Amino acid sequence: MFVTGVLVNGPYALITTAVSADLGTHSSLNGNSRALATVTAIIDGTGSIGAAVGPLLTGYISAKSWSGVFTMLMASALVAGLLLSRLVVAEITAKMAAPQRPVELASDLPVSSLEEP
Repeated sequence: MFVTGVLVNGPYALITTAVSADLGTHSSLNGNSRALATVTAIIDGTGSIGAAVGPLLTGYISAKSWSGVFTMLMASALVAGLLLSRLVVAEITAKMAAPQRPVELASDLPVSSLEEP
């Protein structure tokens, strides 16, 4: 149960933080901290509703069949992936459009003065 919680909460925290930060820099907020707090609360509230409805739906579906529960989990993962795909494409496009830094070779790095000859 602990490992499952770590594997779920880690990505959840990263996703909600990334989405909040992305929306926080949106031009429509104009630096309004109250609007940013509202956006963050809506994102966290949506996650809390999902956390409450998920087990309820699981209990209802498991009474009929366990294969239905796993189908629901796969469908939920698919919907989450589809909803995040736009953000992923935007991030990849921004990374590819950014100028590339030159790669430093090991021969370009300074040699430590602690090496013995």
